[in-house]
Amino acid sequence: MLIDEAVRFLSQIPPFQFLEKGLLRELAHNLTKEFYPKGTVILQQDGPVGEHLQIIQKGVVKISLRPKGGGEDVVIDFRERGETFGLVSLMGGHQRTTILAVQDTICYLLPKARFNELVASDPAITEYLLQFHLTKYADWTSREIQGKNLFLESSDHLLFTAQVGEICQRFTTVVEADTTIRQTARRMVEQRQSAALVVGANGEPIGILTDSDLRTKVVAQGQSIDGPVTRVMSHPVASVDEAVPCFEVILQMLQREIYHMAVTREGAIRGVVTNHDFLVLQGRSPLAFSEDIEHQTTLEGLAPVSRKALSIIGVLLREGARAGNIIRIISELNDRVVRKVLELAERELGPPPVPYCWLALGSEGRKEQTFRTDQDNALVYADISETQRPRVTEYFRRFAVFMRNGLVQCGFEACPANYMASNPDWCQPISTWKRYFSTWISEPSPEAVLRSLIFFDFRPLYGDESLAWDLRDHFGRLIPDYPVFLGFLANMLVKNRPPIGFFGAVAGERSGEHKDGLNLKIKGVAPLVDIARLFALERGIRHTSTLDRLEALRGGTSLISELVDELEHAFEFLTLLRVHHQAQQLEAGQAIDNFIRLDTLSSLEGQSLKNAFRLILKIQDQVLDRYKAFII
Repeated sequence: MLIDEAVRFLSQIPPFQFLEKGLLRELAHNLTKEFYPKGTVILQQDGPVGEHLQIIQKGVVKISLRPKGGGEDVVIDFRERGETFGLVSLMGGHQRTTILAVQDTICYLLPKARFNELVASDPAITEYLLQFHLTKYADWTSREIQGKNLFLESSDHLLFTAQVGEICQRFTTVVEADTTIRQTARRMVEQRQSAALVVGANGEPIGILTDSDLRTKVVAQGQSIDGPVTRVMSHPVASVDEAVPCFEVILQMLQREIYHMAVTREGAIRGVVTNHDFLVLQGRSPLAFSEDIEHQTTLEGLAPVSRKALSIIGVLLREGARAGNIIRIISELNDRVVRKVLELAERELGPPPVPYCWLALGSEGRKEQTFRTDQDNALVYADISETQRPRVTEYFRRFAVFMRNGLVQCGFEACPANYMASNPDWCQPISTWKRYFSTWISEPSPEAVLRSLIFFDFRPLYGDESLAWDLRDHFGRLIPDYPVFLGFLANMLVKNRPPIGFFGAVAGERSGEHKDGLNLKIKGVAPLVDIARLFALERGIRHTSTLDRLEALRGGTSLISELVDELEHAFEFLTLLRVHHQAQQLEAGQAIDNFIRLDTLSSLEGQSLKNAFRLILKIQDQVLDRYKAFII
């Protein structure tokens, strides 16, 4: 009876379902069965090598990888019923990952000797298992989508795999605090360095002088070059440990608006990394686009640079970047373009009459833009008196119109729904904005909930950020008193169900222009965004990005605390699939959309899509049960 049970099970899952019935029965005689309680470490990274190919009959396992440089484990995959694990260690002789049972799990175990006989006699089995395991092992989402060969390593991948300590320059220019600016500059020239480290009396680093400091603080301001270097150095020294990946350093440099960073080993300064180092490593760094943007002084000069920055997406895709990394880099570059247009607006119209803050909304507010679509922004300014009103409102009206037109020129289309600061409704003093949010929360309606999906994800981008945080604190205090508002959000979430058919297959559009296609943004990404937003607002979390919200919910008491890894994994996969689809459209000169044809997906992509949708449905069912009093 046990043999019959194993045969029935194997006959339903690839690649065993392709075996002849006699061979399948013979294979079943070689199987043993193992039960792993939830929390069991089945295989440990760098531990003993597994001696079986394990086939999951029931349950779920998590596969994670501990980085060489230390830090938290990186989750590679989750596997469930019908999937296998253990192939990499069987073939490679080294256990490269940790495999943990996240539910009570039952597996069939195929011994190594019988497995070797099987792959030697059936090439189809070998091909399937290699594709499934090795592709997944190396981050199956990007590898499968991009069709890359796992065993090829090139400089294209160094940005995401190299540690900054591998490329940093050793410091050769070190000066003491009483050294003059002239002496420091001369030593930088003699030693061909673009920065000098300034040390205190005990040799501790207290600052750094860069080429940029010499231009902006000395030449531009007419500083005496015979003064001490401490007068113009940048401090404190921005530093990063040598084990940090190059990509993370680039992101930090973008966010801090610096082009040099000290590299440390066990707290001691080891060297410096510069934008030039990344240009040499990569050929074209995101920092280079950032620098091009910063150097522009007119809209006419900024527009072509802004549009050209889109090409970095193709570079990141070719490098095998994760979706979260791609959208973070693109968001940083987009932010710089918007800030530059804001600077040009102030230069054109003069200083603002009162403090203000420019808000990014929607996907821009969540830092989740891929290829630029339309604008979503708003403007909040300090409260004013009646006598100030005409002058202040006219200034910000002209300011917002300049911004709308300038961003269109730079490739950001105007919002069809008019969610822009150029709409007078969304260019208001702080007291009006507080009244808006109070009404949306205390008197929720379908229209209010629709606006919440745009405005509750706002992020301060430029100006007086205290205005934005005051507004966020205002509605954060209100939400606990009005659970009906969260109920309306839950209602919208559970009604956008992923299209899983009766037999568990993903269903596409039945007719129209996109027949047999699927809108990844609406049916896949949006429910994940809505899930993270609902529980973040419920818990009073300030973050706006979906991944940041999920991280903040990890280990808490919300319904999704224990599902964070799975949700992040699903978000990464769906976002990367969407970005790659749009990149192909851009390259082909086609209009960019969010529809993918289901028949173009590989079997692994199809299975991953199904798994993501099942996860969304599972959480929607839990939300439905929790907020059933508000569900219409």
